[in-house]
Amino acid sequence: MSSALKDNANFRWLMSGATVSMLGDQFTLIALPWLVLRLTGDPLSLGLVIALMGIPRAVFILLGGALVDRYSPKRVLMLTKYASAILLGALTFAVLTDQASLPLVYALAFGIGLAQAFAVPAGSSMLPRTIEPHLLQAANGIMMGLRQLTLLAGPLLAALILVLEGGNGAVASMRALGIAFGIDCVSYLVSAWTLSQVKPLDVAKPPQEQHLLRSVGEGIAMVWRDTDMRSCFLYWGLVSFFVGGAMQVAMPLLAQNTLHDAAALGVLLGTHGVGTLIGMAASGMLKKLRWLSFGAMILSVDTLAGLLLMPVGAISASWQGMLLMLPLGLIGGFIQIAVFTWIQQRVPPQMMGRTMSIFMFIFMGLAPLSAASTGWVLQYLTLTELFAGGGALLVCFALGAWLFTPMRHIRHSAAG
Repeated sequence: MSSALKDNANFRWLMSGATVSMLGDQFTLIALPWLVLRLTGDPLSLGLVIALMGIPRAVFILLGGALVDRYSPKRVLMLTKYASAILLGALTFAVLTDQASLPLVYALAFGIGLAQAFAVPAGSSMLPRTIEPHLLQAANGIMMGLRQLTLLAGPLLAALILVLEGGNGAVASMRALGIAFGIDCVSYLVSAWTLSQVKPLDVAKPPQEQHLLRSVGEGIAMVWRDTDMRSCFLYWGLVSFFVGGAMQVAMPLLAQNTLHDAAALGVLLGTHGVGTLIGMAASGMLKKLRWLSFGAMILSVDTLAGLLLMPVGAISASWQGMLLMLPLGLIGGFIQIAVFTWIQQRVPPQMMGRTMSIFMFIFMGLAPLSAASTGWVLQYLTLTELFAGGGALLVCFALGAWLFTPMRHIRHSAAG
């Protein structure tokens, strides 16, 4: 961490609170499926719970971005943390007192997803409101790196709690599940307190009387008028819909049908996570690549990712998948930092919430639609053909954008 970030009180509070909150989230992500299985043993019910968390997040995230710009990301994020703490507190009480039921889980899952619809644009808008522009690149790298670490360490800690509190090896005990939800509840309260210590930088405030839907439309219009941003967002939308969602379905099927090993999925995703973490840590190299424009860098990296993705479906052993997942994660982590920093430095602070909500909608709204249609596609394609086709599409999208759009000329945003 640079000395400037070490001395930045805002960043220290944001970093500590985000770390606690992200670790806590992993406890719920692990415990919630076990709770549904404990109550029903029905995979369909589990799928419905996951859908009830995802649908409100995708539907309301654009409104969340408008609220963030109207009332400030700190205010919206603080309210979502308190709301999530209340919901998880209620779930903890219900589980520990043996009053948990499937309808209650459905309602709480919907509430948690709704809170996330507002928390996601608020959280992604906090850094540019509280950190000086020249520190954003390093700050994004650290925050996203910490997120990746929590994705690796959080499930292990959650599993340890479930085991120590009497899980029977098949379905965890209700007491253990209640403790896991309680830990996440406390993490929200702690992160809310750390957030209260953050002092946003002075920014111009938009008019307070604007209708929310009109505010959403204004954000969409701003992105559309910006030729560079419009080109990037349309390109990312194509990639998310035609490639990203399909891969979410294809990876578990690869572990089950080809590798015939339940642990294989964890190995592949874990390897990808390690690569992502390394790529994020190396994101400081971006300044050394200024001879390559931002757009050209995006398209070059996606071409390489497509080439690496094409042979994944043809592997026959986990180690072969690891050799492909590691570089895929590395370039993915590297480019995530570049993209977030580019948006944060380009967009006025008063429009940041709406812009980030549109960006998040591309991946949280379009990818699930693609994932839902992948089952139908697999009636006509083998898994090997799906991976090869997804990689080939990504290469074609990148080459098409290079040849027929101005995207390759898009420059890095100035840090000031």
